[in-house]
Amino acid sequence: MKIEIKGFIETSMLDWEGMIISTLYVPYCNFRCPYCQNSGLVLSPQQYETIPLEKITDFLVKKKDWIEGICLTGGEPCLFKDLPDFLKKIRETEAKIKLDTNGTFPEMLKRVIKERFIDYVAMDIKAPIEEDKYNKSAGVKVDLSKIKESIEIIMTSDIDYEFRTTVVPTLHTQEDIVEIARYIHGAKKYALQNFSNKEVMNPAFKEIKPYRREELKKMARLVSPYVTICKVRGK
Repeated sequence: MKIEIKGFIETSMLDWEGMIISTLYVPYCNFRCPYCQNSGLVLSPQQYETIPLEKITDFLVKKKDWIEGICLTGGEPCLFKDLPDFLKKIRETEAKIKLDTNGTFPEMLKRVIKERFIDYVAMDIKAPIEEDKYNKSAGVKVDLSKIKESIEIIMTSDIDYEFRTTVVPTLHTQEDIVEIARYIHGAKKYALQNFSNKEVMNPAFKEIKPYRREELKKMARLVSPYVTICKVRGK
């Protein structure tokens, strides 16, 4: 399976803090998170047009004085074996590259970091590193050894990074978030992203009311002893 781009936002200031970038979306994912906001990309990507790489690279070259880089998200980019080749072609435009990943492909993650194909990595930590909770948040059975290995790779590399958790009532408690922070003790950045019930994989999650921002801020204060920076994102 070769990498395809099924979504291309030419200009974004949301997907890489402090940067003006383009956001690229790949199809498919090995997770089935019930709160996923990109379920169309995961379950039926054929409904979306495939965007030629040349269109993307031509745009990046043309707009290089404005667009600083790209965020490659999805879906799960590390599913694709030709990811390094794709990143190399993007690199030829002189764009900086941010990779979003769920951390289940540590070998690929290690390779693209080692070969300097990315400048920033954002890894989702779906739940405390405990089998039942992680499987429930991911919607599938997860090999936690892969998650642990990816966290180790990121934290011991010299790449800039963040970990992040989409915080969902019924899936995550305040204690769960603190437990995650303890596991990544010493991390540069941990982002708490508020759950949105507007577009979800599991329709039942449309009935779940998101945490109030004040509640997330309280979680961030409890997390602060364990990480250098804790950010709260979303309403």
